[in-house]
Amino acid sequence: MSEPEARPGIPRLGWAIAFLAVSMLLGVAFSNLKNTRPHVVPGHLQKISQVPDFSLTDQTGRTITLADLKGKIWVANFIFTRCKGPCPLSTLRMAELNKRLAKARKKVQLVSFTVDPDHDSPPVLAEYAKSSEADPAYWQFLTGPSADINNIVVKGLLQPLAKEPDGTPAHSTRFVMVDANGWLRGYQDSADPEVLQKLMIDLGDLLRESKTNNSK
Repeated sequence: MSEPEARPGIPRLGWAIAFLAVSMLLGVAFSNLKNTRPHVVPGHLQKISQVPDFSLTDQTGRTITLADLKGKIWVANFIFTRCKGPCPLSTLRMAELNKRLAKARKKVQLVSFTVDPDHDSPPVLAEYAKSSEADPAYWQFLTGPSADINNIVVKGLLQPLAKEPDGTPAHSTRFVMVDANGWLRGYQDSADPEVLQKLMIDLGDLLRESKTNNSK
């Protein structure tokens, strides 16, 4: 009786190539995921880094610097007016937050940075802001030279910013929180259905912290 014919196995070289391919795919996936996260992953509301100074222009044509926000806690997001993706939702959530902040109106500032400054001039941003009933005294839409926008978004607020092959901005969908002393303190995902509740809790903690520090 003859022995059953052995099934051909995968050559060792084949296994090695397959392992290398999987490793490369995992490496690319990890790299892409890493690029969508803050450069630093802190504990909740821990101080991450000091926000550097900047000079940009709001929807009224007024120059806004870091000094203009000193003494206020601020929440920032990243949008562009031609966006057909996540920007409308992010802006809507910011508008809802704006309404909830009535009692803390003088202590919290909202700031929207355009990531398409070549198109989003102050007049364009003014029209966009008007549709969200944004009072420029409390909610500013900022634009400026591309290099300055890139500097504050990427180096200052530690958020990714790039361009798709068609030139469309690829940007963060997070809300960023900065305390009254200019320290970057945390992030919330604008796509999270509970983001408004989480932001209000975080802002409450930062407001109490600021009050305690001022009373010392």
